[in-house]
Amino acid sequence: MRGAVLYAPGDVRVEDRPDPVIVEPTDAVIRLSATCVCGSDLWPYRGVEKLDGAAPMGHEYVGVVEEVGSQVTTIRPGQFVVGSFWASDNTCEICRAGYQSGCVHRVLMGSIGTQSELARIPLADGTLVATPGMPDADLVPSLLAASDVLGTGWFGAVAAAAGPGKTVVVVGDGAVGLCGILAAGQLGAERVIAMSRHAPRQELARRFGATDIVTERGDEGVARIKELTGGLGAHSVIEAVGTQESMTQAIRSTRPGGYVGFVGVSHDVALQGDELFFSLVHLHGGPAPVRQYLPELIGLICDRKIDPGQVFDLTLPLDQAAEGYRAMDERRAIKALLLP
Repeated sequence: MRGAVLYAPGDVRVEDRPDPVIVEPTDAVIRLSATCVCGSDLWPYRGVEKLDGAAPMGHEYVGVVEEVGSQVTTIRPGQFVVGSFWASDNTCEICRAGYQSGCVHRVLMGSIGTQSELARIPLADGTLVATPGMPDADLVPSLLAASDVLGTGWFGAVAAAAGPGKTVVVVGDGAVGLCGILAAGQLGAERVIAMSRHAPRQELARRFGATDIVTERGDEGVARIKELTGGLGAHSVIEAVGTQESMTQAIRSTRPGGYVGFVGVSHDVALQGDELFFSLVHLHGGPAPVRQYLPELIGLICDRKIDPGQVFDLTLPLDQAAEGYRAMDERRAIKALLLP
């Protein structure tokens, strides 16, 4: 099969890789209908995360089941499925509490690589959710978004306690932040403030439900949020970047008693204990338990109530994955969809 491999910063190659096979009786093998490049893939692409040799890339996936192991009972060949970027058994105590990304048997799909034609999915019964029949082709991008960025944005909104009567601020205008805006609206937020400097992303933010756009960053951004909220700060803030600046901005934009949902992959972020202590904010986040939300999100998508697939503004054949990385790295694209 063809699959994307990162050899060094900036060096993505699509090459022949071994076809996946059933290794454990709980595995499935799927043929991907679509995959994509994630903002978190840019960390190793830019050299911020160090590589230990050539690495298969990709952790977002939708497709049709080709084969299942002998112990798989809920998924069968021929079904169209969506899975999370963490494989999970969905039966352990942590999974049953709704935190499948912390499953005691979890497998990070990025270690397998799903920017490919085929993929082995561990713990298939717990990881994969089948759609109600074969979806229309125009729904595939939105279902792919559910595999990571929509589920992650949704978790960010839930962790930030977004809901009726709340003002929600979203720090970050990438695909996760944009999906956080969509999620906040779906959860009933009264006001959703997108922090963005990029006109195309501002336009999509408004389509997804943003009521206000703030272009300032850092201390100026915090001051603007305070101005918009009567000097108090927002009830809920979604942090969807993972840098020191974005996390500091998120905490300082939150009112005492408010909530920060942080879902940007953290890089070199340090929090000052005294500032955190006196902020009186709730902090909750981490790698999103996407599997918890997949049945609901698939339902909303298949019923055409939400269209998160709009975050894909560049579509390329899998063999042009390197251009997808370049376009996102240079901010010429929000998110690149790859067609195997």
